[in-house]
Amino acid sequence: MKQRSTVLTIITVICGFYLYELFDSGIIGTFALISTEYLQQSNQWYRLVTVALVHDNSNSIPIHLAFNMLALHSLGSPIEKLLGRARFLVIFFGSLIFASLFSALNLGYNGYSIGVSGAVFGLFGAWIAIGRKVGGDIRSTLVIIAINFALGFTIGGVDWRAHLGGLIAGFVITKLLLLNASKKNLGDVENFDI
Repeated sequence: MKQRSTVLTIITVICGFYLYELFDSGIIGTFALISTEYLQQSNQWYRLVTVALVHDNSNSIPIHLAFNMLALHSLGSPIEKLLGRARFLVIFFGSLIFASLFSALNLGYNGYSIGVSGAVFGLFGAWIAIGRKVGGDIRSTLVIIAINFALGFTIGGVDWRAHLGGLIAGFVITKLLLLNASKKNLGDVENFDI
């Protein structure tokens, strides 16, 4: 029996929460990331993870959700295939939590952040670490990251701190996971490019 994709399971869960969010947008207030000061006072540390479950629903077209799910699938599937389920989950959740902490440290008392993009940027960081390990061409990935940061600074409402925190965490976590790995242990890495 073929093993179910962890990436597709995560995407399904997030999309399910988005559908629920359309009926009860109050879930955003329950799951959104808040400042560390407020986290400490309310002891709602679960928000470091639940932030990934809620997305902007102010448009009739779920652009925020769509781009995050596309990036999650495009990056997550090959990483899961190369490194396995357990390592993928360590990278994903490690990046998510670190991105959330980095963001929360910089949020104002009444500020909040939503979305899974911190973890997605962690997958970008992981992709760079894998590419460097196998000698792959990571230039296109670096261009995509640069474009995303440029857009984040120009369109507003984008939590670039979560993106930066996730990127750094994903890179570092993956480097640590690959310390003893050889190129041949990473599976099929021919045509390494996103």
